[in-house]
Amino acid sequence: MTDTTDRPAPPTRRAALTGLAAASAFVTLPGGASAQSASPPAAAAESPLRSLTAAPAKARLRPAPALDSEIWAFDGATPGPTLRIRQGETLRLELLNNTSAPLSLHWHGLRGEAAMDGVGGFSQPVIAPGERFTYRLKPPDSGTILYRPLVLGAAAEPAGRGLSGLLVVEEPEPPPVTLDLPVLVTDWLLGDDNAVQPFAPDSPAVAAAGRLGSWVTVNGAAPPQRVPVAPGARVRLRLANACNARIMRLRFDGIKAVVIAVDGQPTESFEPVRSQLPFAPGTRYDLLVDMPVEAGATAIVTALVGSGVPLVRLVTEGAARPASTAPMALKANPTLPAAVRLQDAVRPQIVIEGGAKLGTDLKLDMASVDPARPWRLNGGVGDAAAKPLFSVKRGTPIVLAIDNRTAFLQPLHVHGHCFRLLHPLDDGWEPYFLDTVQIPDGKRLHIAFIAENPGRWLISSTVLERFDRGLWTWFEVT
Repeated sequence: MTDTTDRPAPPTRRAALTGLAAASAFVTLPGGASAQSASPPAAAAESPLRSLTAAPAKARLRPAPALDSEIWAFDGATPGPTLRIRQGETLRLELLNNTSAPLSLHWHGLRGEAAMDGVGGFSQPVIAPGERFTYRLKPPDSGTILYRPLVLGAAAEPAGRGLSGLLVVEEPEPPPVTLDLPVLVTDWLLGDDNAVQPFAPDSPAVAAAGRLGSWVTVNGAAPPQRVPVAPGARVRLRLANACNARIMRLRFDGIKAVVIAVDGQPTESFEPVRSQLPFAPGTRYDLLVDMPVEAGATAIVTALVGSGVPLVRLVTEGAARPASTAPMALKANPTLPAAVRLQDAVRPQIVIEGGAKLGTDLKLDMASVDPARPWRLNGGVGDAAAKPLFSVKRGTPIVLAIDNRTAFLQPLHVHGHCFRLLHPLDDGWEPYFLDTVQIPDGKRLHIAFIAENPGRWLISSTVLERFDRGLWTWFEVT
């Protein structure tokens, strides 16, 4: 193999997103949005202790006159509050568990301390009903981070009942925008009476495909979310997929959407190929949208589910404002490596097997599914007491081969680290960092990163039903 990757490969537009598919001074606005200043004041060293309560609640998920649904919520709402801190600030958050299930909070995309990663039963003790736990987070990076429960063997139900939210870590000099809008997409398995349907963790079909909802919400409400903005406004969309299992694509209609961050990390700006982006559970995108200068213009973000579900509808209203001339870009993250020396890398491998087969009629064939172990990773299931997939010294480059021998797309999340998706010949990489990658069925991909964060870390399926059935492994950095 010819190794040319001790220097970054030139960014390619083909990347933008073939690879992925293969792969506090804010004015609070509805849905956690904020009006934003281009030059915010300096952050304090540590924020006051915040509290977050997980408890049963009611929410109207379908349009009126539909009845409210019984859900679980953070501080009475789904999603939970959008937590905003500035880069360099420490977040102290006390979680009170008033549900009937053990909980923890995983911070999906946070390169923080292993003890605060929030995997119950692995990186921390579970938070039993009636108990509390205090998280102390100092994110080294700015970006958009998803938080939701992640307990070994018991993650799907709390998330599927509505427990999720966003942590936004603001850049020291964020791009000037008119509106900064979080967009958290969730799906729900609802009956005709709007009740959340029972969870069936032992169902082979659920273990294979995951719990696919029958109804999609945006920021906890029926779509589309209508957002009025001034003509000529620049809007920052923070899109996050908090579904248990639904893998979808997003389409952008009537707008020029420019991606400025993927999985919370800045990227060289690009427009989505064919105005579409792949959107698996755990995936996040930051985009900038410049609205037309005339009133009455509409821009729509659509989920390609069924015939298409409009998620967000931006509508220009009121007096026009001068169109922004600021660059549509974020500064590169100086704490991430410019290159990974692949010739020096440790090269572990993950082989994913199991699950149902798809018949010629595209129906699930469950005959080959082992009910006890519907999924296997390197021949077994996740075990915190087993040997790690690899154990390396801090600073070791890793090239991880992931071989998906199943009939399903497999999204995997590397905890505590960001990685590059390598080109098929390992002769370069895509020009963005990821923490979640999608491996198509029957395909083999390679990712590269530097194991720089000490501790024990998971590599886990973001389809929570698969995670609960052991589709995860772990590695150690000493």
